[in-house]
Formats: sequence, C-alpha cells, structure tokens
Amino acid sequence: MPVRSGFTAASTAEQVMADIDLHGTTALVTGGYSGLGLETTRALARAGARVIVPARRPRLARDRLIDVACTIVPMDLADLTSVHRACEQLLDAEAKLDLVVAAAGVMASPERRVGPGWLSQFAINHLGHFVLLNSLVPLLARGGGARVVCYSSAGHHRSDIRWDDPHFDSGYDKWVAYGQSKTANVLFAVHLDELGRSDGVRAFSLHPGPILTELQRDLTHAEQVELGWIDTDGHIIGRGFKTRSQGAATGLWAATSRTLDGRGGLYCENCDIAPLAAPDGSMDDGGVRNYTLDRESAERLWRVSTSLTGVRSVWNARGPK
Repeated sequence: MPVRSGFTAASTAEQVMADIDLHGTTALVTGGYSGLGLETTRALARAGARVIVPARRPRLARDRLIDVACTIVPMDLADLTSVHRACEQLLDAEAKLDLVVAAAGVMASPERRVGPGWLSQFAINHLGHFVLLNSLVPLLARGGGARVVCYSSAGHHRSDIRWDDPHFDSGYDKWVAYGQSKTANVLFAVHLDELGRSDGVRAFSLHPGPILTELQRDLTHAEQVELGWIDTDGHIIGRGFKTRSQGAATGLWAATSRTLDGRGGLYCENCDIAPLAAPDGSMDDGGVRNYTLDRESAERLWRVSTSLTGVRSVWNARGPK
C-alpha cells in the first residue's frame, strides 16, 4: 500500500534529494552515464555520495561525467566474464557498498543472442545484474544497512516468466520479452530482500514512469509515432510522460527515503509504494502485478538464474531468514 510519501509523479530528483546527506556513503549505479542512470549519478554525487559507475563504454562515461567526482569501472552486462572482472576489481578496491541502483537495461530489442545463446533482453536486464549483485555480497553486507534498487517497468504487465522458454527459442516477441525481463527485475528484488535482510540489505524495484531516453534506441521513429509517444516531428505527445529528472525521482526516493527503513521487497512508482494492480487493469493504470511479488516464483527464478550463470554467494547457501 502507498505510504503517502509527500511526493508525486511530478516530483523531481532535486526535490526528492533536497534534504538527503550522503557524505561517507558509496553508491554504485549501473547505466550511470546514460538517461535516468546519469540523472541518478549526478543526484547522488550532489548529495555527497562517492559514486561508482560500471560502464560498457568507459570513454563515453568519462566524457559525460567529466564534471562529476566518480569512479568508472569497465563492465558489460551482456558479458559475464566482464562482470566477474569488474567485481574482482571492486572487491579488491572497496571497503563497502551502501547503495546499488541497477538502472542499466535494454528495451524491445530485436532478437539478439549473447553468451551461450541467451536472449539479450533477459541476459542484460536480469542475469548480468544477478551475477553483479551476488558477487558483491561481501561489500553489501559490510554496508551496515545497504539498499539495492532495481529498475523495472510497467512493462512487467506484459508477461510473467516464461518458465518453459525464457530465452524465446521459439516465437520471439520483443515486447513480451521485455515484459518478462522487467518481471524478472521485480522477482529478483523480492528474493534478494529475503536473503539479504539478515545482513541489513534491503531491496526494492520500481517503475520510473514513461520517459524518452536512450532506452528507446532500438525503436524507430515510425514505431514511436505509432505507439503515440511522439508526433511526426518528434515532439512528445504521450500521456503522462516525464522529464528525466522526474523519471529518476522514484529510484532516488527508493534508495534514500527514511520512510522505507525496515521495509523491502516492494515495487515503487511515482515516489511511493505501488498498489496491487487490478486483475483486469491495463499497464497504463499502474500498480504491480501479483505474479511479480510471488515469493515462490522469486525463489524459483533465483534457482534458475544460479543454474544458468553458475554464480553463488553466501546468501545462496544460507537461504532466506
């Protein structure tokens, strides 16, 4: 249930962070040099956090963050060897992590395969982050109350996990595949919260709202016109579209709000906890689908992800408390 946070869909990153002091904290933001991730990096740094930005394109990250005090670590979520290498570097260099914002992702991509034939949307949006967070458990546990915030989307309404064919070996649909990956983000946060809470680690997921960023890179101009997002001249006409600052606000609220102390495993939107979606509701109505919060499904996805990636952590062995 919503907690009446005092913020709204129109609230900005600056408003959410106005009274937040993060001096002495270390944050990590995937996708932290693009779109909402870039807004998040800037906001956290302004609040005093030291920010680490894993980047598939380190040179571009340095150019975009030239005025931000941050550490850039090469990493490609589609390449687990690269993820492991980045984690080894971080485990050697860092004492702790207080915040992780998993903002990187792709949307409605053409059918692409990575690694051993995994579907790219599922691999990048979920499996890469699964390996990253499991590998960094020691740093999170030493954070003394760390938070993990996973970017999902209202797109999770499009699909539950396709347990028999998560990599779409037949019948690929880019929007259904995107929806499945966003459901995976919510389920991941649910079970991560179960496993990590005894170490003080709490996890949340969120829908940032409709915003046009580089996330839409795989959609043509014509497709975005057909979806009703823009007109033929490229002007935004979609209902409820937010600015980038407004889009980053919910993730920043989930990462820093004291209202969420002692809570976890929740899905947020418009700078508040989202209500359950009506069974016959549409994606545009908002809310979170029941199947994304199902604990048995969350544990099942964790087991599947562990089997696919081979990654393990102390949380795997210990099980939920």
